[in-house]
Order: sequence, then C-alpha cells, then structure tokens
Amino acid sequence: MANLPLHKKKHLSAFRKSALGTWHTPYDPTVYGVLSIKMDEALRYIDAFRERTGKHLTVSHMVAKAIGAVLEEVPDANALLRFSQIYLRDSIGVFFQVVMEDPETGEIDLSGATIHKPNEKTLEQIVDEFAKKVSAVRGGTDKALKNSRNLMSRVPPWAVSPLLRLTSFLNYTLNLDMSWAGMPKDLFGSVMITNVGSLGLPYALVPLVPYSRVPLLLALGSIEERAVVEDGQLVARKVMDVGATFDHRVLDGGHAAKMQRIVSAWMEHPFEHFDVLD
Repeated sequence: MANLPLHKKKHLSAFRKSALGTWHTPYDPTVYGVLSIKMDEALRYIDAFRERTGKHLTVSHMVAKAIGAVLEEVPDANALLRFSQIYLRDSIGVFFQVVMEDPETGEIDLSGATIHKPNEKTLEQIVDEFAKKVSAVRGGTDKALKNSRNLMSRVPPWAVSPLLRLTSFLNYTLNLDMSWAGMPKDLFGSVMITNVGSLGLPYALVPLVPYSRVPLLLALGSIEERAVVEDGQLVARKVMDVGATFDHRVLDGGHAAKMQRIVSAWMEHPFEHFDVLD
C-alpha cells in the first residue's frame, strides 16, 4: 500500500531538467525571499470572525487556508522529488511547527501538526482541528509523534543522519506506507509553516528539511506598524513579513511570483476570499 497517492509530472521544461541535473540534494538549491503583507484587513477579519463564531481564529489558521488556495492554483508547488523526478501530490497538507517543552528534560523542543486538505475545509473546521492536534502534540497523546520522539531520544547521535535518510527513502523515494512501524503517513505535508512572530521575531529565513522532502517553507513574522506609501500618500499600516524558502529544483521565480500574488490577495482582502461572515 502506498504512503500517499502520487502521479508523475509528465512535462518538464528545459530549465526544470537542468535544475534537476544541477542540484543533487536539497542542501544546495535553496532560494530565500521575504514577502511583506499588509494585515489591517486580516486583523479586522479576525476580530469579526471571533465575534461571530466565538472561536479563536489566528493568522496561522488563515495562512493554512490561503496556502491551500495557493497550491490549488499552483499545483507544481505541491510536489516532491523521487529518483530525480518531480511527482505531484494529489492532495494538500500544511505542516505547522509547534514549540513545546520536553516533559522529561524541560528543554524547548519542536514538533508539529499537519492540517490535511485545508482547501476543502472552512476556517472553523481548521481552527477546531488545529487546536485538537496541537493539544495532542503538547499533551503527548499523539501516539505516532510520541513514538517517533521516543525513538529519536534513544538513537545515538552518529545514527541520527542514517536513520533520517532511511525513513525518508522508505516513505518518499519508495513511497511505502510505514505506519505499521510507527511512521505517520505523510507527516510533513506539502508545505511547512512556522510562526516566528509568536516568539516576537519580525521575520526569519528558515532552512529546508531534507528528509521531509518538502520544497517550500514559510516563516510568519510578527505584525508591526510601518509607514507605507499608498496613492502617493504616506500612511501607517500593519505589516507582516513572511520569510520564504524553496527548493530551486522544484520551484523558480515564476512560481514564487504567482504564489505571492495569491497569498497577498487572500490576506489583504480577506472578506472577499475567506468564509463569509453573516
């Protein structure tokens, strides 16, 4: 049984073939960029949503939904590499890094929660599912993640790299369902998102995670008031910087420009794109 449904991308441009032939691992073809998004309307939408539903909507929830729309419009970004070939995913998953405290050592650790098919869900559904999954991760009740963390805690440092490469090979290169061995299916989804703004950071540029095979990472910065020029006038606006990292073997500037336009449209005009608030 397959780990996840996939179909091979049939048509590759000359550049895409060159990119695949030029870079052999996710360690070297990294591209970084920063997108600044005006957030005044998004914040107004969040207030209206909370008042309307009583649910604690956040920027992260909105970005999950917006990224679902992005990957629908730019399916080339919903991909992974196998045998030096691009394979397109048949469904969308958004992985959020979750900051937690190790219950035994007290050390700050990172785990994650994946929202699958956010493009098919309402914001209310995303809020509820995200809260449930984060609670399970931080409470240690997510059995698959708990087993993975326990395994990693017992592995000696010299064996970590070979183990990660092996699990990546089994899960993605061979596309095997390894849930019987405690490896969650499609653990990292299509894109990784981390909210560094919740830590007070204005922005960050985060590295690719090679064993996850995820070609796109986003870091959401804190929302700050800045001077912005609109129609020749200097005005104060709430602005969030999003640090983007992508694998140049899979994506290029053309993809990035289209994705930027879609994300900006959704976040800067939320009442036109997200759930209708009666």
